Amino acid sequence: MTTFLQIALSALLLFGCFFIVVGALGLVRFSDFFKRLHAPTKASTLGVGCVLACSVAYHIFLGEDPQPRELLITVFLFITAPISAHLMAKAALSLMMESRPEVPGDDSARKEQLPPPEGRAED
Repeated sequence: MTTFLQIALSALLLFGCFFIVVGALGLVRFSDFFKRLHAPTKASTLGVGCVLACSVAYHIFLGEDPQPRELLITVFLFITAPISAHLMAKAALSLMMESRPEVPGDDSARKEQLPPPEGRAED
């Protein structure tokens, strides 16, 4: 393997590791659930994707076939990470809405009654 490819793959690996560490630190350091959810789903997904891309490129440049498990991991990661983050965010929002105390005189909980369309009598 040439020196340029070694440097390029090393840079891609370091780039991926940097984002994995940033995602892990974001998970530990952020205060709110939604901030904690954002860090691993965005940064760590990019980091793991870079590490797997580096692994696939390494095997290709060695003249070996890329391993199907590496490609499958990449596909499943990019499919499942946003879906799971979306479902966790929806669950957290619904729990927040259920636990919100009812404020007297708050009209946001009531739906506005619209008048019937003109020309129609209400039954």
